[in-house]
Amino acid sequence: LQQLFIQLVLKQEQEEYEREGIPWKHIDYFNNQIIVDLVEQQHKGIIAILDDACMNVGKVTDEMFLDALNNKLSKHAHFTSRKLCATDKSLGFDHDFRIKHYAGNVVYSVVGFIDKNKDTLFQDFKRLLYNSSNPVFKNMWPEGKLSITEVTKRPLTAGTLFKNSMIALVEKLSSKEPYYVRCIKPNEVKSPLQFDMERCKHQVAYLGLLENVRVRRAGFAFRQNYERFLLRYKMISEITWPNHDLPSDQVAVKKLVEYSGFQDDVAYGKTKIFIRTPRTLFTLEERRTEMIKRIVLFLQKIWRGTLARMRYKKTKAALTIISYYRRYKVKSYMKELNNRFRGIKTMKDYGKNVKWPAPPKVLRKFEEGLHAIYNRWRAAQIIKAIPPADLPQVRAKAAAVEMLKGKRADIGLQRKWEGNYLASTKDNPEAMNIFTTVANELMRKDKYMNTLFSSHVRKVNRFNKVQNRAILLTDRHLYKMDSSHQYKVMRTIPLYNVTGVSVSSGKDQLVVFHSKDNNDLIACLKTATDSRVGELVGVLANHFKSEKRQLLVNVANPVQCSMHGKKCAISVEARSSQTEPDFTKNRSGFILCVPGN
Repeated sequence: LQQLFIQLVLKQEQEEYEREGIPWKHIDYFNNQIIVDLVEQQHKGIIAILDDACMNVGKVTDEMFLDALNNKLSKHAHFTSRKLCATDKSLGFDHDFRIKHYAGNVVYSVVGFIDKNKDTLFQDFKRLLYNSSNPVFKNMWPEGKLSITEVTKRPLTAGTLFKNSMIALVEKLSSKEPYYVRCIKPNEVKSPLQFDMERCKHQVAYLGLLENVRVRRAGFAFRQNYERFLLRYKMISEITWPNHDLPSDQVAVKKLVEYSGFQDDVAYGKTKIFIRTPRTLFTLEERRTEMIKRIVLFLQKIWRGTLARMRYKKTKAALTIISYYRRYKVKSYMKELNNRFRGIKTMKDYGKNVKWPAPPKVLRKFEEGLHAIYNRWRAAQIIKAIPPADLPQVRAKAAAVEMLKGKRADIGLQRKWEGNYLASTKDNPEAMNIFTTVANELMRKDKYMNTLFSSHVRKVNRFNKVQNRAILLTDRHLYKMDSSHQYKVMRTIPLYNVTGVSVSSGKDQLVVFHSKDNNDLIACLKTATDSRVGELVGVLANHFKSEKRQLLVNVANPVQCSMHGKKCAISVEARSSQTEPDFTKNRSGFILCVPGN
């Protein structure tokens, strides 16, 4: 076992330095192989001589065994006895022999050697123990498995069994990588407080620890193949990371060590690098650990970038597919739209009844705009067919629809709008000429260009009295006339003072003209069957629109108004006993009573 320790720790250490060409000061140590051969060498060793003595026929004594040792080992430098050295009286004659071990001399007494070496168990006893029902005994004596007829050889001696056992143990240990723990016994009395210096020195010398320490101190703490060393520490230097272009790994390792500043603490072998102090190795490990963090972050950055680029490519591909698909849908929609509306210019309704195809989602707002364009085009086509003299009426009706559609029951779009009803023989046969004369005089005086609307009305005056009057609406003024006194002008309201018009939501003919001076004109148009409120609102709104002014039209019931600065409300009620519309006073203002039918 000591020789195995020497070979593994001391001899192999120095041989590796010599093999790698590392400058090395040889340290002498005792090679225990000569002692091992002295004890166990085949045919020449002490155990072999003892076995020969035990196998001789006749009586064999311990003195005969010692004589055999003296004869065969007389020239061995590490063996001596009293017969070989007569002057050494410390050895008993025909009794002792001495072996010079590496740690010191050991004297052995041959008394009892022969008997102890012959101390063999009979085969019958081994067979008996092997056949025991106790598994421990059975495993301790495997040689008892052989029967009487199978046992032909002489049983091995105790010395041979011990030698074979030790050889097997050494072979097993040699195949491993052992780590030695040396124990020092400080004293012989098992006391924790005593330290026998001489005893400890003897153990240190006997265990060969001094040679081991000298070899370790003279040697290097760490050694590694260039390839593996470079693989572990190459990230420390820019020269070797990630791969080097130098002639060999050895050159790369030298550059790496020089870059780190440890060239004075290393040696370069043929296949390995040797590092003398552990501090250098620890520093390399610290730098490697620091670089590993940066490398991990770098790899994470690269991988995240790769993932981002992959996601970008997928997203870009998806967007490209979506773009082509949308383009296809748009083209399909436009083709279908073109097919459906082909030739609508020759249709009587200009494609009004053509069903529009369902647009893709991306074209919904576009379709709304397209509807507006189509409607304007269709309106333009319809307007082209209208005589120029009828265009003002059409524009007035359009203005009425814009102001009253969905708010008032009857606008009067189905009939022709006359506008100036007081100058019509149908509506005013008796006083038509008188009204025309007054209107012409007003045109000359106030210089208005067009008459927008005229009609008889039922109105409420400032004394809350209901009277028959007439109104004349021109492009510049609103006139209130007394129809019973040859259409005498009783009140003139410039149109720039008119702020809005209020009407009710029913079929009655209530109209309220709101003015800036808070003195509104309240009237109910007198008509036989036709509803003329829509016409009045339409022509007035169209005129305001032509002058780029906004007319506020309010549709409500009751209608809120102001007379001489006082707020009042006008509500509309249908009464079955009423024959014609008329105003009555109430607490909040007035009530316009209309026939129930």
